[in-house]
Amino acid sequence: MVKGYLSLRGIEFVDKNVSVDMEGRTELLTMGFDSTPVTVIGDRQLVGFDVKEIDDALASFENG
Repeated sequence: MVKGYLSLRGIEFVDKNVSVDMEGRTELLTMGFDSTPVTVIGDRQLVGFDVKEIDDALASFENG
């Protein structure tokens, strides 16, 4: 759902499939998470799919 939402908004993103990408899995665990989705926008780490939270993080990131 996160990927679909970002795609609809025209936002570029890097998709890391932690079931096959061990480096991505290690990164996820290092951040303190063991389940997905986790979306990183700037310095914010968002767990799950929450449109308002994603939009807020994108606005903060774009406004610097």
